Amino acid sequence: MTNRVSPPPQDFQKMCKQAERDQEARKLAELMARVKRQIAEREDAGTSPKRPVIAISSDAASPKLPSRSALFER
Repeated sequence: MTNRVSPPPQDFQKMCKQAERDQEARKLAELMARVKRQIAEREDAGTSPKRPVIAISSDAASPKLPSRSALFER
């Protein structure tokens, strides 16, 4: 007896495609809800007093590397 691979029935393929669409729709709805929540949080943060921003100078942020010739100046 040989094993024959029969194509899945059309109904099964339609069900799989519908399940994929449903999953994508759920992902999209979740993403939209998250974006709406973030926008609402930003608007709420805009009405409350802002926290002071601490300025960091570029010199203080990155440590100064020794010059190339510093290794040979012994």
